[in-house]
Amino acid sequence: MKRVLLPLLLFAPLMSSTHAQTDAEAEITSLIEAVRESGCDFNRNGSLHSAEAAAEHLELKYSRGKPYADSAEAFIERLASKSSWSGKPYEMICDGETQPAGDWLTATLAIIRSS
Repeated sequence: MKRVLLPLLLFAPLMSSTHAQTDAEAEITSLIEAVRESGCDFNRNGSLHSAEAAAEHLELKYSRGKPYADSAEAFIERLASKSSWSGKPYEMICDGETQPAGDWLTATLAIIRSS
């Protein structure tokens, strides 16, 4: 009995962090899909991009920057809110209203979590 419990106890912290990572990845994927389905324009470095192109860009940034995005909040703050090249904030333009992408993503994350 002790032989079974000891390995389980040693790996329990790893299993819970893996579960948390899975939750973070699911939330990040949901955020990217929300951008894709938003119908909004995406202003990146002064150029407008479609929602589809914005989602593809965020997928690329996430695939390259996963170590910096261990939570949905970190993804928003470190990868999805501004250009890593110019430092300029991204903007979401929805129904003629412009807002920082970080604000849009944070509000969307709250909706995702509440549903």
